[in-house]
Amino acid sequence: MPCGKPVASRSMPREIDDVWVEEAISAYRRIEERQESFARLLAQVEVSVRSPDELIEVVVGADGKVRGVTVAGPVEGRSHVELSRSIQAAITSAHDAAQWARQGL
Repeated sequence: MPCGKPVASRSMPREIDDVWVEEAISAYRRIEERQESFARLLAQVEVSVRSPDELIEVVVGADGKVRGVTVAGPVEGRSHVELSRSIQAAITSAHDAAQWARQGL
């Protein structure tokens, strides 16, 4: 059994396949373009949802961004707790609606 340092093997330099590299770059660019196009499409689609008590309305994009929150019903006589629950319910529904819209695209 020989002692000492292992000897590095001499290998041939790898040839670069220019055609394969160009095709890979083109494929990558197409993927990026499709992702950007899909992101633009997501930004254009909006879904409107309301809390179960119809008090709060939320408009959300398919991209998940909340575009608007509106108090759609009367708040007189409602406690802060009730109002908070309505807002939370509407935001949760908006999140679910955004996911639904994405799946539809």
